[in-house]
Amino acid sequence: MRFLIRLALGALAMVAGLAVAQAQDAAVLPPLPNVIDARVTATADRARLVVDLAERTAFSFVSLADPQRLAIDVRAGTFSVPEPSGAPAEGLVEAYVIEQAAADRVRTTLTLRGPAQVQQAYVLDAFEGQPARLVVDIIPATAEEFAANVERDKQGSEAVAAPAVSTPAGGSEVASDSRPLVVIDPGHGGIDSGAETPEGVKEKDIVLAFSLRLQELLVASGRFDVALTREDDSYLRLEERVELARQNKADLFISLHADSFQQPEIRGASVYTRDENATDVLDKVLADNENASDVIAGFAMPTTMAPEVVDILLDLMRREMRVQSFMAAQSIVHQLEPSVQLRRFPVRQADFFVLQAPDVPSVLVELGFLSNASDMANLMQSDWRDRTAEAIARGISTYFDGLEEQP
Repeated sequence: MRFLIRLALGALAMVAGLAVAQAQDAAVLPPLPNVIDARVTATADRARLVVDLAERTAFSFVSLADPQRLAIDVRAGTFSVPEPSGAPAEGLVEAYVIEQAAADRVRTTLTLRGPAQVQQAYVLDAFEGQPARLVVDIIPATAEEFAANVERDKQGSEAVAAPAVSTPAGGSEVASDSRPLVVIDPGHGGIDSGAETPEGVKEKDIVLAFSLRLQELLVASGRFDVALTREDDSYLRLEERVELARQNKADLFISLHADSFQQPEIRGASVYTRDENATDVLDKVLADNENASDVIAGFAMPTTMAPEVVDILLDLMRREMRVQSFMAAQSIVHQLEPSVQLRRFPVRQADFFVLQAPDVPSVLVELGFLSNASDMANLMQSDWRDRTAEAIARGISTYFDGLEEQP
């Protein structure tokens, strides 16, 4: 089945490639874009550079020593940044400066308080009045890692062509050829809090913290590239979460939630794959609640996705993705079983919108119920979250092990 999908996709890519090549031969090189603005936020364990662009463009980054710096170059002809230099009060970045490094290059140099490295970098297309943006996430590194990066970059900077991402928020790492890309989706965010307890504990905060921990574990394994649809308290439409995974050709999409229900005795974790027919009434209620996220924010739910894709190709991909999604759900549940309370029949089906991608295996993990006292206590305990995140990470690994064993 996967061979048929690859064959069909390959044929489409060949036709598209020929058309692009012909267009490039006849085209005049476009003018270089302008850098509109840039800003740096930093904490002790994370920093983010955001560069606003007149249009999407290529970028590269390089590590520099004495003093320790990261330089991020953007292919651009000019810059009109209101504050071309600054000094965050605390965190990884001591100071930054933006300058025209060459006729076709604008450089942002970050002076670091300690060794650090680029965790992920990506370009977002312009969206609803927001400009295109380059987002660079930076995390601490060991002295040895930083020195190795400096030596590597002496041979040439880490050049990256701007990946195609059409969402207005979120993050993605440019995937390597050898490592699968896992996109983690912390549910809700921003004006959509998700479930909330009378004490003010919000689902959006719990699943974000859990997602960051899961990301750390997967990255530390050295086996995966990992992206989050959001890394802060920002709101994304459901369609945007799905498109982030699709545009970046994710190998697995995993959405994390911690819901509530009117019957407080309902508890336990479960893993969902998409099916129009829910496993039971509760599953339908949960799906309806999650799918209402866009309505909460005042957006109309989209009724179709990717209408330009050939119907038969979509059908082939959906069938294959449904099988792979079920395999992923089974692998995760198998690793959760020894140490985490699960619902009866923990691999379940419901019509969750975020599981609609026809070309990305997708699962939704309900970590537990904020409406249940025992689940709530677990979700608030860091050791339980660590244990559960480790189990999910193992489940993801065993899922990909199974794919590699297939002919």
